[in-house]
Amino acid sequence: MNHEPDTGALGQLVALLDVEALEDTLFRGQSQDLGLPQLYGGQVLGQALAAATRTVPEERQPHSQHGYFLRPGDPHRPVVYQVDKVRDGGSFTTRRVTAIQKGRPIFFCSASFQIAEDSRLRHQRPMPEVPDPDTLLQKSRAARHAQTQNHPSQFLPVPRQPGDTHPARRCLWFRFDGTLPDTPALHRHLLSYASDFNLLTTALVPHGVGFTDPALQIASLDHAIWLHADARLDEWLLYVIESPWSGNARGLAQGHIYRRDGTLVASTAQEGLTRLHDAAKHPA
Repeated sequence: MNHEPDTGALGQLVALLDVEALEDTLFRGQSQDLGLPQLYGGQVLGQALAAATRTVPEERQPHSQHGYFLRPGDPHRPVVYQVDKVRDGGSFTTRRVTAIQKGRPIFFCSASFQIAEDSRLRHQRPMPEVPDPDTLLQKSRAARHAQTQNHPSQFLPVPRQPGDTHPARRCLWFRFDGTLPDTPALHRHLLSYASDFNLLTTALVPHGVGFTDPALQIASLDHAIWLHADARLDEWLLYVIESPWSGNARGLAQGHIYRRDGTLVASTAQEGLTRLHDAAKHPA
């Protein structure tokens, strides 16, 4: 089934990930201002993966991306992506991508691609039993909300389930509102983009500290995503996020993303700065 591209907010996001080729291994991506103090990390994740993909044969698909955030990006300036062709093997291809603003690297990552292969060894972590999006929407039409104004992302927080005693765990359904083209590579880039939403902030859950707390200094340090299966990003996906540890002014979060049929499509991990300044006063 073919879908007509969205021309609204979702269309603008699709255009954002369509990086411009300057040379064979040099690309430029425009930026978006989400009202954050710095460039949203998911933008450089998605654009870097898009740039790397442009240098790889179409039959090879990304299966992992590992990156480090080096400097805050400027949401009002474009980003240049330099792709290094590290290796082209018989089954795997490796690319290194450096994101540059004002002549300095703000982010770099490695991305690995693989030809499609059948596997006799298969298993996956099961999807937890949670209310589906339709049930949540029926209970509260106000449950669906955008991550930021005039942005196509939609989120449905899942209430904590009985028996869930993990101090830093949350589940939420998410999707992009609109209709996306049937381009698998685009959906992978969008998945990389979306994987940064809500991940690190899960490390704040046990401490009663909100993302907008003026005493909080928070920033992503690194990010990893492993792509297991394809998914449509204009359909609801479940993001299950846990934070196993925080300390030394850092927090660690791990996530699993599922299709509604229970298929695990991606796993994520991120460590970030979570520094709470001493002047803050918070409820116990």
